[in-house]
Amino acid sequence: MKKLLLATTGLLLVASAPVFAADLPARPYTKAPPPVVATINDWSGFYVGFNAGGGSSRDKWNLLTNGGMAINPALSNEGTTNAGGAAVGGQIGYRYQLANWVFGVEAQGDWSSFKGSNRNLILPTLTDRTRVNGFGLFTGQVGYSWSPSFLAYFKGGAAVVGDRYDTFTTATGVMVDRANTTRWGGTVGAGLEYAFAPNWSVGVEYDHLFIGNKNLNFVTAAGVTMMTQRISQDIDIGLVRVNYKFGPGGLFGRY
Repeated sequence: MKKLLLATTGLLLVASAPVFAADLPARPYTKAPPPVVATINDWSGFYVGFNAGGGSSRDKWNLLTNGGMAINPALSNEGTTNAGGAAVGGQIGYRYQLANWVFGVEAQGDWSSFKGSNRNLILPTLTDRTRVNGFGLFTGQVGYSWSPSFLAYFKGGAAVVGDRYDTFTTATGVMVDRANTTRWGGTVGAGLEYAFAPNWSVGVEYDHLFIGNKNLNFVTAAGVTMMTQRISQDIDIGLVRVNYKFGPGGLFGRY
C-alpha cells in the first residue's frame, strides 16, 4: 500500500510539471547591437592614373647671332610667343599616410599640343613659332587629409619638356629655319583630390614649370645653321586627374 501511494504521487508530479513551466514568464531577449564600423581614409599605397587638361607656354626669344655675326643685346629682343593647347597623359606614384599627413613621390608624362606664334619684332617679315609637344614631371608630394575623403597636397621637383621652334616667312608661311630640343627645369604645383569610391579618386591639379634659358642653333632644311637664339620658357598647366590605388584603400570600413 505504501509503495502504491509513492508511485501515484510521482506520477502526479510528472504530469503537473508542464503546467508549472507554462505559467513561468518568458525569458527576455535582447538583440545584439550591430558592429560599429569606423569609416577611415587610407591614401597609402601605389597608384596609377589618367589626366587631361590644358596649358600655356610663354617663350621669350632673343637673337644672339645671325649668319655667324653677334647681335647687339639692346637690339636682340624678337618678342614672346604665347603657346596654348591641350594635354593628356598619365601618372604613377606611391603615397604613405601618417595620421592626417600624406607623403608621396610621382612620375607623370603627357602629350601636349601647345602652339603659338608671334611676329618677329626685329624683322617683321618673319614670324616665330613655339610648339610644346610633351612634358614629364618627377615630383615629391606633401599633403594633408582633413576629412575621410579629401586630400590637399603640394608638389615639387624636376620637369622635362620637348619643344620645337620654327621661323617662317610672315607673308607666305615658308619655313626659314628651326630647332628641336629637350629642356630640363623645375616645377611646383598643388592639387585637391576626392576619394569617391574604394580605391578610386578624382582631383584637379595646377603646375608651373620653370624651364629657364637655353641657347639654340636654328638650322635650315639643308642643315645649315642660320642663327642662334636664347629662349626662356615658363609653362602653366591645369589638369583633371583620376587615380586607382592598389591594395586596401580609399574609403573602407574597419570593425
